[in-house]
Amino acid sequence: MPKPKVLITGASGLIGRLTIAGLADRYEFSGLNRRAVQGIPCLQADIADAEAIKPAFRGMDMVLHLSAYTGEDNWEDTMAVTVMGTLNVFRAAQEAGVKRVVFMSTGSTMCGYEWDDYKPYGKLARGEYDQAGATWPLISYRDPPRPDSRYGVGKIFGEACGRWFADKYGMSVLCIRLGAVLDTDRPKLIRHFPGYLSQADAVQIIDKCLAAPLSLEYGVFDAISENKYRWRDTSPAKEILGWRPTGTSDRFDPEEYRQ
Repeated sequence: MPKPKVLITGASGLIGRLTIAGLADRYEFSGLNRRAVQGIPCLQADIADAEAIKPAFRGMDMVLHLSAYTGEDNWEDTMAVTVMGTLNVFRAAQEAGVKRVVFMSTGSTMCGYEWDDYKPYGKLARGEYDQAGATWPLISYRDPPRPDSRYGVGKIFGEACGRWFADKYGMSVLCIRLGAVLDTDRPKLIRHFPGYLSQADAVQIIDKCLAAPLSLEYGVFDAISENKYRWRDTSPAKEILGWRPTGTSDRFDPEEYRQ
């Protein structure tokens, strides 16, 4: 049986490289990237150019949309790449008859909750664990988005855009609110401890989204490893997708990160 054909936008980034290395035996990958990607066919184009990217989508079964603007937090580049570029990707996918788009969202869509001094989440992010209480309510996709950056605002647009394409055209759109996946595969800052996501857990949830039944038309899934100080709810990914994270930031000592 032929492997599903999956186009990865932003394939040269950390998540793209991990996905290609970890799942090449299950999927036939190609790339849409501004520079060439070793090991897979790649169309070199900018997602901000709606016409230039269209050839990459022809014949694809699914799209893993990773590309976004991650530089200095400003409105101009966020709107051009993260917002309009994402719209271009959804339109090109729909026009090409792509069955599913897995959209890489971010925990930054919710991290504004850390700014509320009446809630424990900022204390957890700052490592003030003794002030956060023994337990806390987990934030889920059912709670209103609360972005902490322009980047997060752009990703909220992508989630809403995906909802519209799913409803309007019957395209399956699954959004992953990714935790902190790091090149070191371990926290770099104290604030990474609640939201840390191991590389293996990240690859696993991407696989689960790509392999989910097409009858799953839309979903937003928080992806965070089994961290003691986690405050976002990962149960939908476990219950609906069968995701089973095995990583944890508890293996590391937060005291080593305090200045």
